[in-house]
Amino acid sequence: MQRIRGDKVDVLAWADPGQIESVALDQLRNIARLPWVFHHVAAMADVHYGKGATVGSVIAMKDAVSPAAVGVDIGCGMAAVRTSLAASDLPDSLAGLRSEIERAIPVGFEQHRKPVQSDPELWHDFQELTPAVRDLEPKARHQLGTLGGGNHFLELCLDTEDRVWLMLHSGSRNIGKTLAEIHIGRARKLAHNQRLPDRDLAVFLAGTPEMRDYRRDLFWAQRYARANREAMLHLYEGVLRRFRPEVRFADAVHCHHNYVAEEVHFGEEVLVTRKGAIRAGKGDLGIIPGSMGTRSYVVGQAAVQRQGPARADAGRRMPEGRGRPRRDPRCLQGHRAGHGAAARPGGGRGRTAAGALRQRVTER
Repeated sequence: MQRIRGDKVDVLAWADPGQIESVALDQLRNIARLPWVFHHVAAMADVHYGKGATVGSVIAMKDAVSPAAVGVDIGCGMAAVRTSLAASDLPDSLAGLRSEIERAIPVGFEQHRKPVQSDPELWHDFQELTPAVRDLEPKARHQLGTLGGGNHFLELCLDTEDRVWLMLHSGSRNIGKTLAEIHIGRARKLAHNQRLPDRDLAVFLAGTPEMRDYRRDLFWAQRYARANREAMLHLYEGVLRRFRPEVRFADAVHCHHNYVAEEVHFGEEVLVTRKGAIRAGKGDLGIIPGSMGTRSYVVGQAAVQRQGPARADAGRRMPEGRGRPRRDPRCLQGHRAGHGAAARPGGGRGRTAAGALRQRVTER
């Protein structure tokens, strides 16, 4: 960890400052001079420039929150589950399995023809959201349990012990994006934000109607994002059961990596924003997805400093290999690869399979 001096607080970087792109360093320094920022800003090993705020950053604020620091995919995150299957239980060609998954889980612009089952309380609370999104309820219901696009993906993986895992990456879909854009626009117009070094870092202040409305919509969108991943895992598991009825599933690992949480650090109640970062508290498990064709990791607590580190997530650079099990989910286009309890880099036999389950399509 290296310390980068800031005007109000310092940046603690789990990366060589000389290797961080200059625009990202400028963003971090601008964050570190905000009057509401608390104690320090943390920058992950894969930190890089992002719209609004640096991707791979952890920002704690006292009595304030920046909606752009979360980004437009509120609650974006990961889910993974280990199955009872081994590599030898899979057919040499996964084309049939891929086709069934694509039929079960819409990707890109597609959505379910009939909404999937979900928590009724989620939709009861939808009625309390900002009135500007009320007409989006039918779309939000039909998009629950869908992948979306951008860098979102589905994978079938093998770990270093040749066990089969399911993994996916998605967020709060169009409803989260719309809520984020509404509140980012509102924050930029507030008087106290007019002289900020970077207007993208506009904040809402505690005790104001704008903060109340943002917190309500933000936390709802984070619930929706989690429900979206849970629904997709359920559909994914159902497809696998049709191919292997005897399959069993362990408890799933879930984590957000674009989100806000109310936490206590250094004796103070703060709002912590993690963008492209995950919480690494005692007992937490997280998932760090790699780029297509590279390893991903399931991690536990490593060298945890309060308020930060939060391990890095799906960034442009491979994070440090701390923590327990490493994953190597190379996409099915070329290999089926690994995840598991053994912390060795090679995992999996890399058997060729038919087609890639990882989807990369454009978000709407």
